[in-house]
Amino acid sequence: MKRTAVSLILCLLCAGALLARAQVVPSAYRQRFTLNVGGMGSVFQPDYAGNGIPQEAPNRLYGWGTYVDLGLRRWVQIEAEGRWLRENRYLNIDEDNYLIGARAPIGTYHRFKPYGKVLVGYGRMNFQYNYAYGRFLDVALGGGTDYELTRRISARVNFEYQLWPNWIDGTLKPYGGDVGIAYKIF
Repeated sequence: MKRTAVSLILCLLCAGALLARAQVVPSAYRQRFTLNVGGMGSVFQPDYAGNGIPQEAPNRLYGWGTYVDLGLRRWVQIEAEGRWLRENRYLNIDEDNYLIGARAPIGTYHRFKPYGKVLVGYGRMNFQYNYAYGRFLDVALGGGTDYELTRRISARVNFEYQLWPNWIDGTLKPYGGDVGIAYKIF
């Protein structure tokens, strides 16, 4: 009877240990899939003041935008953004950007998470006096930092330097910055 009880207890302990192991995924194998969605306010120098010539504009363009950051693994991240720069126009000139590309985290410093990014898409420009509009290839090089306010909410400061290589008479080079806030869905 004692051997049977000891054997039964030993079997139950072994079974319990095997089941307990199945309850926790080791941190090295945990999926690092994240999704952040945010909005931003932007200010940009459009690099165009009219007459078909790339040149610094007298007015900065202001506008709103939205962005999505998808983290598949620690070093594999994708960012997509849309920006509508339609306020403070000079001669009715405005720009929109629709971009997607790679985002590379640089590290974590306390609650700061700096990153660099390379995005590709297209920019839409409305020319002076609503004379015409066009869509052009847009390559954006940029970076910034996210600051974790809470586990789910983060603030962002971002800078971008854009190249529109197939613009009418040369390459247009708008640049500017954003300030935003995001919510971490998962």
